[in-house]
Order: sequence, then structure tokens, then C-alpha cells
Amino acid sequence: MNNKEQDNYSNATLDLIKKFVDSNQRKRIGLLTQIESEFENIYKLGPKLFEIFDRNGDDWSAGWLLQVLKKYKPDFFEDSEFNNWFNTYSDIDINYEEMQLMLVEQKFEEADRLTSSYLRKLAGKLAEKRGYVFYSEVKNMSGKDLQTIDRLWTIYSRGRFGFSIQAKILKSVGKRYELMWPKIGWKKEGSWTRYPGSFIWSLDAPEGHMPLVNQLRGVRLMDSILRHPAISDRHNNIL
Repeated sequence: MNNKEQDNYSNATLDLIKKFVDSNQRKRIGLLTQIESEFENIYKLGPKLFEIFDRNGDDWSAGWLLQVLKKYKPDFFEDSEFNNWFNTYSDIDINYEEMQLMLVEQKFEEADRLTSSYLRKLAGKLAEKRGYVFYSEVKNMSGKDLQTIDRLWTIYSRGRFGFSIQAKILKSVGKRYELMWPKIGWKKEGSWTRYPGSFIWSLDAPEGHMPLVNQLRGVRLMDSILRHPAISDRHNNIL
């Protein structure tokens, strides 16, 4: 392939990516397979491709491009900053690099376990010692950290996972948890989905399927998280 042909391929790939980024959710979904098939040309565009994205934002198109490169061209990540390309923030010095890496690699079960550990850490020493969070502890959790966790889940799930997505779904069913559980795949035919083996740890899972929140002590913990101002304000999903 000569230089002119290569430039034509690069320009065509850039045009496709621009179309992908500028599209709404429905149209983006329709372009996923085409984007994935272009992994070789995306790789050739190199790191400059990501200059169009806001590292403080939550544009899942960038997350998907990173996941495609991680799957097909792992040597792109020799520059390790792309394992943690999106900026993360914490009020209590939690390092979210491992969680972001798990999400880039689509290791969703591992990312979910990390999320649970971060929630315990955000709840305080007593929660870490007992191994679970009381709903009454949620109101004092750092909003900055909750938004970081939620952003990462949204970025690396094509905008389909995260607490704010669960809040959107709850709002759409009239704030009735009994209607939300089957929609997000946590209940089927009246029975709770068995953890961990029966959960779907992939992008094929229902919208809102992750992250998990233990329901053994009722809905109060989940409700407190979804009603936390840092979550409910994220996409104007105030409950």
C-alpha cells in the first residue's frame, strides 16, 4: 500500500470515528461492529486519536475505542497511561487505576468486586471491618468518589452500566424496585439471580446489570446510593 492509499484509509477511519462520536446512542450502537472491524486502522492512527476526547468527561465512545484496542492491539498500551486514560478523583486518596484497567479489559466481575471494596472504604473503618455497608452510612460518602466510580462504569459499558443508569431505570418504572429487578437481570420469574455464576459479566448483560449491590438486607442500601446527590444529579435522574 502506498502513502496515498494509506492516507485515504486513515481519513476514512477518522471520518467513521467522527460520525461515531457525533451520533446519538442508537446510531452509535449501530456502528459498533464497523468500528470494531477497523481496529487495524484505529491502531495506526495512534495516540493522537484520543486528543479529541475530554479526559475529565464520560464519553463512552472513547471507552469503546480503548476496549477495542485492548482486545485486538494490546501493544498499543505499552504507553501505560492508556490503561487509565480517563482522569479519576478521590477525596480519600483511593487509587482507581486497577478498576479502570479491569473495565478496559472487560473483566467486569473483578471490577464489580473492586467497586464493593471501594464502597466499604468510602463508608468508613467500621464498614471495612464488618465487610458490608449500612444504608445509613451512604449519605456521608464522598460524592466525588461516587461520581468517579459511576463515570468509569458508564464509560466502559457503552453507557449501559453504572449507578446513574440504574437510577434512570428506576425512575422509568415509577420508582418501583419490584419492576426494576427483572429489567436489570437481578431477578427472573420471581427468584433472585444467583451470585456470581448466574450474573452476566459482559457487555451482553441487560442495561443497569452492574455494579451489583447486595439486597440481602433489603433495598435501603441500593436506594440510598441511587438517591445520593452525586448520583441522582449525574444525568438529572433525581428520585
